[in-house]
Amino acid sequence: MPDHVHESIARRLKRANGHLETIIEMIEQERPCAQIAQQLRAVEGAIESAKKMLIHDHLSHSLERSVGTASAKNKAILKEFNLIAKYL
Repeated sequence: MPDHVHESIARRLKRANGHLETIIEMIEQERPCAQIAQQLRAVEGAIESAKKMLIHDHLSHSLERSVGTASAKNKAILKEFNLIAKYL
């Protein structure tokens, strides 16, 4: 996995960790449930984003290795797969 992707995933997970720490404080302070739920949703979003980035990067690199990059047909197949994979 390229360093820049790895660093981006780590940043997203650190952001999620910060949100979790905030949520724990909010629960301890007995803040309203709606506010806590909103923060939990932010954590879910950050983790989901990191997971998708990890999976897409892995699939992209695995396919590039197996399909190769020589032919235009193979490049078109890879491009089409990447277009549809964003909906995973």
